[in-house]
Parts: sequence; C-alpha cells; structure tokens
Amino acid sequence: MKAALLRPATIAFDRPDGVPWAPEFGDVYHPASGAFAQARHVFLQGNGLPMRWQGQQRFAILETGFGLGMNFLATWQAWRDAAARPERLVYVALELHPPRPQDLARAHAASPAPDLSRRLVAAWPPCTPGLHVLDFEDGRVRLLLGLGEATVLARRLVGRFDALYLDGFAPARNAAMWTPELFRALARLCAPGCTAATWSAARAVREGLAAAGFSVESAPGQGGKREMTRARFAPRFVPPAPPGRVIADRAPPHALVIGAGLAGAATALALSRAGIPSTVIDRHATPAAEASGNPAGIFHGSVAPGDGPHARVHRAAALRASVLIGGAVAAGVPGAVDGLLRVQADGNVEPMQALAVAQALDPRYVQALDAEAAHHRSGAVVREPAWWYPGGGWVDPGAWVRHALAVAGARCRFGGAVSTLARDATGWRAYDDAGRVLAEAPLAVLANGSGVGVLAGWPAHWLQRRRGQLTLLPPDDVAGPRPAVPLAGRGYAIACPDGRLLIGATNTGDDEDATLRPDDHAQNLGRVAPWWPAGLCRADAPWDGRVGWRVTTRDRLPLAGLAPDLQASLPARRDAARLLARRPGLLVHTALGSRGIALSLLAADLIAAQAAGAPWPLEADLVDAIDPARFVLRQS
Repeated sequence: MKAALLRPATIAFDRPDGVPWAPEFGDVYHPASGAFAQARHVFLQGNGLPMRWQGQQRFAILETGFGLGMNFLATWQAWRDAAARPERLVYVALELHPPRPQDLARAHAASPAPDLSRRLVAAWPPCTPGLHVLDFEDGRVRLLLGLGEATVLARRLVGRFDALYLDGFAPARNAAMWTPELFRALARLCAPGCTAATWSAARAVREGLAAAGFSVESAPGQGGKREMTRARFAPRFVPPAPPGRVIADRAPPHALVIGAGLAGAATALALSRAGIPSTVIDRHATPAAEASGNPAGIFHGSVAPGDGPHARVHRAAALRASVLIGGAVAAGVPGAVDGLLRVQADGNVEPMQALAVAQALDPRYVQALDAEAAHHRSGAVVREPAWWYPGGGWVDPGAWVRHALAVAGARCRFGGAVSTLARDATGWRAYDDAGRVLAEAPLAVLANGSGVGVLAGWPAHWLQRRRGQLTLLPPDDVAGPRPAVPLAGRGYAIACPDGRLLIGATNTGDDEDATLRPDDHAQNLGRVAPWWPAGLCRADAPWDGRVGWRVTTRDRLPLAGLAPDLQASLPARRDAARLLARRPGLLVHTALGSRGIALSLLAADLIAAQAAGAPWPLEADLVDAIDPARFVLRQS
C-alpha cells in the first residue's frame, strides 16, 4: 500500500493568549490553562499514571495525535520524576501534519520542561512517511513517531499497548481522528487491561469506543471542559496473534549473537538499548574480519516512483543510520554525516524534480540537484544531476563495529566457530566442531552472513554470496579533484581521511576468488571515470584494493526477524508470511547486500523489539517485506 503524502502543519501564534492554533482546522493545540496541565489531568491521570506503570519492565503508550509533542514531554517528565517507574517507556504517536522544525522550536520556547523540549527539537526528523525512531535517556525512553494517516498507521503497527492517549482536534473539526475504523484498529493493539483517555466527551467518541470493545465512563474535565472520557479495554473475545506477530511477554535476561560484523554489532547495540545484554561469538580472531572490514562504506536513502517497499525500507534505514552513525562519528569513529550525492546517469533533472514534488519530499531528507548544483556540492567533480541526501555519508565499518560492541557492553568471544545450534528447555546452545558449548542463552540471533543458512537449516538458494572488489588509489596518484562528499551512482567514490580514494565495487556471483584482479580494478575505475572527465589517476598508478563477499537475496531485501520453523506444517492460507510457524527464541539477521551499514541498524532495531516484546519500529507491511519466512511461501 502506498504511503500517504505528508504535509507539514500550518501553525499560527497570533492569539492573544499565546496558544498555538491550526487555521486549517480552526482549533487550538491545547487549552489556555496549559498543555502540561491538560496532559497531566486528562492523559496521565485519566490512564491511572504514574501508579499503573510501577514495577513494570516496560510500559507502552499510543497517542493518536502528536501535535506539538506536549503530551509526550509531560509523560517523559512524569517518568523521570517517578520513584517507581518502568525500566523502559515506549511512546508511539501518530501525526499526519507534523510541525516544521522552526514552528516546533517556537512552540516550545516557554516549555515547562525546557531541557526535554530542547532534546525533542534537536531530534526532530525529516517529514517523511512511516515510523521514526527517536531514543532518549540512553534508549530507556523511546518515541516512535509515526507520520501519516492515523487509521492507516494504526493498522500497520505491531505491538501491545498499555494506555491510549486519544488526542487531536475536535471531532467536529477533524472527524478522521475519531472514526469507528480507527477505534477498531486501536483495539487490536491493546494489551489486557489497556486504558484510554481523551478530553473529548462527544457521544460519537464514546459510542465508537464502546463498539470497539471498551467499557466507557465519564470523568471531570479540565481547562474549562465539564467532562472528559475514560475507558478500559474489555472485549468479549481477543483473537490469537499469528505466529509472525506474536509479542513476547518479557525481555530475556541474556541473548546470544553469532557473528561480529555489521549485523552482529548492530544487533548487540540494539539489544543493549532494549535492556538485553548479549554474548557475541565470531569465528575470526577480531570483529569485522570479512566484508565489514572495508576501510570505508557509504549509506544513503532511496527515491523511487510509487514509493514501494524497497524505497521505504531504505529510507527508514538511512534515517536511522544518520542518527546512530552521526553519534558514533561525534564520539571519534572515522566517518562523516554531512551529505552524499547519488549521481543520475541520464543527465535529466526534470523528472527528478517532478518526482520530488509528486512525493512531497522533505529537503532535509533528499533534494534533486541540477548539474551545476551537483558540481558545486561534489567539490568540482561531477557534472550531472544528482540526488542530494543531507543525512547520508560514510563511515569506517570496522571502527563502527568495534564502537558498537563496546557501547553495547557485549561479552565477545572471538576465534570460536559455531558448527551447530541446539535448543532445549532453557534456551539455545552454540557448539563447536568438537561438541563443546561455546555459549548459551534463552534467545539467539544468527548474524553470521551466509553461515546463517547453515545454522538455520535453510535451502542453499535462499542466500547468495556476491564477490566484491574495491579499488584504493594512493593520494599521490589521484590526478583529479578529491570529492568533497561521497559519490554514488554507477559506482561509488569516497575520499578517505588518509588521502586514499576508495572506488567500488564489483558485484559477481559464483565467484570465490580472493585475489585482487586488474580487470576488476579497471571495471571500478571505468564506472566512475565520467565523473572525472579530465582523468582520475595516472595510467601506471599502483592500484591496491580489497576483496569481500556480500550476502544477498533474490529480491534484494534483507532477511531479518523471527526465524521460520521449516519443519512445521504450512497453514491453509499461503499468502502471508506472518501465518507461518516460528522457532521459539531464534531470530536471524543477514542478506544486507550492498547497503549493509544502514540496513543492519534498521534490522537490529526490529530484532531487538521482537526479542523484548516492545512495539515494533517498522510498519507491518515492511516487516513482511524482510520477513525470513517469505521464502517458505515462494518455494511451496
């Protein structure tokens, strides 16, 4: 399903009482008594908070109208102030018309929680459809900001929520936020005992909640309103979740991660942010010893007509990478998050600009540049139109892997090859060739590249190994200008900090040759040669390089999430991977292809949420797109 186009909110600040309002809807964002006062009375007290979250490992809240984020900030502040608070707070909010960054900053200029407001404004994402992950308090407070139509996004959410904040403009002014369809979609997401609260006392709201399985009652209102509405989920029947959508009851105390490359390190980091410590095993003596050991790698988003699953997955991955890699670079990891150019070979900028307008692309995410603008951005290199990704960039993958493992506090065991994996009543055990136990844990994540298929018992054709050779030009042998930012397109080029120019990369299957080949160097240079019309390097330059193997799939999307049980009987319906049985406590993370830096972070976030029982940070249809079980259906 195509994502809805977004349009930033129009916010006016000209009321005598200073309350921000929306001219399009003719309604205010909060009463004159104050946004925090309303949030505390209506949403916190209306849901029995903070009392109800005491002693909980995790508490999840879903809000139907984020607005200016005041309810989130009041809840975050209450979490901070609570003596007995949940270990982790997950707050999911849906918003079709998000504020522009400058309007958000203005609305929070006099915030009752200025420190929290500054953090929210600083983390504000580009206006792009889908779920955006914003982590605070070292991951103990997570905001999943869903940008799009509330009913569409609610149907795509996967999670179990303890409280609902039903907010938004008045039903008479914005009826789409109060429909029976939305209430039914929300009911599907409710945990047992889930509560709901709203300032609205409209009859249609109460009847809609009752019809969706809630018991409804009135309560004293706030800010000049006589009544508000409270509700508790009390359905007659709750259908069981399909195997691919089962939510864990609690986070496991420990996890085992096999593989210490990009996938394994990202998984360990995401698990740690979800409160799950891990042991990481790798057969090599050091981390990032295979394809993850390249001296530099790029990350950026994607734009495509129709904005299908590939484009949406890569966009979500790139936005997450911009945040996490940006933090690592600030901590000293070699890299840069100051933009990337993806050069278009046809030299025609008009279709690019038309696509940008048609999809309402936020310039903070991507811009269509003509040849002159691209030439300027590239440091006088390219002379063709290009997509400019302001949040794109490059990083040293090996340094990033080591940083992620250190930040995660993972217990690492190197030089131990896992030959078999077995499960008993207590969890998973990894054995070496001699039958010795290398490590054990209640939950295991296979993140060891093509070795995932062997340990999981998959058919060989599910995963493909693709040989890639990159080329490194010494500083003194680069004749043309060095690019100011990473360049991608026919090939890619990165100016490394040591002065070398990295050019990549070939992509061949059924090729296990580890030697550097002159023909492959020539192929790499030939792909980027048009970017340097006056010549890139001396003809007799001593080319160096590196060979590695990417793991990919036939549909060029990763395999990430709950591992399918290949021994289980197939369901009667064979049109949805979520219906297939899963192996308890086993997850997989592989087939990242040529976009491993960004995709590994997105996949790891999903895996950590599935492991911990937290709301999933990816829409259901995109989870389906990368679900490892999808190939079971395709071969049946």
